[in-house]
Amino acid sequence: MSISEAELRDTVAAVLGMRPDEIAGDANLVQLGLSSLETMRLASRWRRERRQVSFAALVGQPTLNQWLDHLNGR
Repeated sequence: MSISEAELRDTVAAVLGMRPDEIAGDANLVQLGLSSLETMRLASRWRRERRQVSFAALVGQPTLNQWLDHLNGR
């Protein structure tokens, strides 16, 4: 099951308390304030949605662009 960039951006923006258009695709989400606990919660949510996701991959590549690739199996 793929995820769109808009859906991912909306989800992450809500967690960060930002507007979706404020997050650049290559911005480091950790530097924007995303904690490892929030990342773990997102990974758990996506697993419940039957998405293939690795917490380690999310932490190791913390940008929207990289997450989009990971979640869509690229």
